Amino acid sequence: MRLIVFDCDGTLVDSQHLIVEAMGAAFGANGLPAPARSQVLRHIGLSLSEALAAIGETGDEALILSLVAAYKTAFTGMRQRPGFVEPFFPGVRETVEALAGDERVLLGVATGKSRRGLDLLLQREGLAYAFATLQTADDAPSKPHPGMLQRAMSETGMRPADTIMIGDTSYDMLMARNAGAVPIGVAWGYHTAQELTEAGALAVAEDSEQLMALLAMLEARAAE
Repeated sequence: MRLIVFDCDGTLVDSQHLIVEAMGAAFGANGLPAPARSQVLRHIGLSLSEALAAIGETGDEALILSLVAAYKTAFTGMRQRPGFVEPFFPGVRETVEALAGDERVLLGVATGKSRRGLDLLLQREGLAYAFATLQTADDAPSKPHPGMLQRAMSETGMRPADTIMIGDTSYDMLMARNAGAVPIGVAWGYHTAQELTEAGALAVAEDSEQLMALLAMLEARAAE
């Protein structure tokens, strides 16, 4: 058995436009200029409070709490828009469905999203059935702390050596390394392939087909 854990934003779904808009609204509500898009994308993957502190370059706890509240209000309003969608990257939904049908595999998610946000996404997309464990910013310290992966392994009874973390940021790769799991990067997200490799990625997939090939290769090696 293997446990394959996916990051969400930037790995499963392309939510960058929504996150950038909500960040702008949060900073505007606090009388601050909207952060640059590149600055926001750099910190997607961290828990919300950690990301806002880094983007705003502040340690002011009261301001961070206010930014968090404003961000959540903005994102809640965006979810209520007609046609709201967090689109899956090409081929990723099919990859998840294929892996969910493999009796040798358990799937999980480890994300900086809130549990409410993740639940809404998976229910809306009809994919809640696919995942045996869901770890969010509500459950453990922010990446790259290993807490989310450690909880995922504990819930499923899997060893670090049998756990694969798939993500698009250096935070995902460092979390996997810190937990003793296998880090696999994807190049379609918010950090570059070079950054993923430098953070410890064993390999970086360029698309969903290559990701499936890498997982098959890892399975073959484990069987030797």
